[in-house]
Amino acid sequence: MLWPALFFDRKKQTHKGDYGHVLIVAGSRSYTGAALLCSGAAMRSGAGYVTLAFPESLQGVIACGVREVVTLPLRSTAQQSVSERALPQLVPVLKKSDCLLVGCGMSRHPSTQALIRSLVRRASTPVVVDADGLNAMAGHLGILRGLKHPVVLTPHPGEMERLCGRRIVAAPAARKEVAKDFSLRYNVTLILKGPRSVVCSSRGRLYENTTGNPGLATAGSGDVLSGIVAAFLGQGMEPFEAACRAVYIHGLAADLAAKEKTQPGMIASDVIDYLPKAFKRCR
Repeated sequence: MLWPALFFDRKKQTHKGDYGHVLIVAGSRSYTGAALLCSGAAMRSGAGYVTLAFPESLQGVIACGVREVVTLPLRSTAQQSVSERALPQLVPVLKKSDCLLVGCGMSRHPSTQALIRSLVRRASTPVVVDADGLNAMAGHLGILRGLKHPVVLTPHPGEMERLCGRRIVAAPAARKEVAKDFSLRYNVTLILKGPRSVVCSSRGRLYENTTGNPGLATAGSGDVLSGIVAAFLGQGMEPFEAACRAVYIHGLAADLAAKEKTQPGMIASDVIDYLPKAFKRCR
């Protein structure tokens, strides 16, 4: 453990605005679940207010799966992904948000990828980039160097290889070296996912996670993690602290879920369901 107490009780005199407004831009025709998972995880991780922005053509599907979040249907491409024409819809909300999460299930459509890069540039608050957001940044990493706001990237090994343009050796020491080199070069906080996920700060500080199990090797578990990271950033945590706490609590929730569901029987939404028990363990 990095901290004597991972989470604390809320003050009695408080309101939802004290716990951050997270803007999530996610989803496409084939990946509506990604939008639901990351937004649900953000709410379960203490975010006071979540706006979920998604392709307008998917409004019926998303509305049936989300109760607590505010929805923002966006202009879509013909392939039902978010179009770069949606930028004017997003800018006013982006200015009011405390954190932006972008990329989960958004597709590799050229217009969508261009929108992702525009959002990363325009943000003034912390940004979490996951999944297709990482694909959008591959080949455009120079964008990251000039940013004044914190950025957290959450690649799995395959996404990391696309970002780096080379093969990543699975050995723990090699993973740490790659994470540190990338974080320092591009001034980002990096979560390199996998068994014992590695977190590296923009100044080279390293953390190797100790929670989690092979049950996390299932579709959507990364979306859940990115939602947790975004919630913590929105509540004012520093990027490295938010990333470390997120991978720890994500893994702990998975460990608790596996005890009842078994590792093969786990799905990503189980991790969300067990987040309250994981938080309770860390008080």
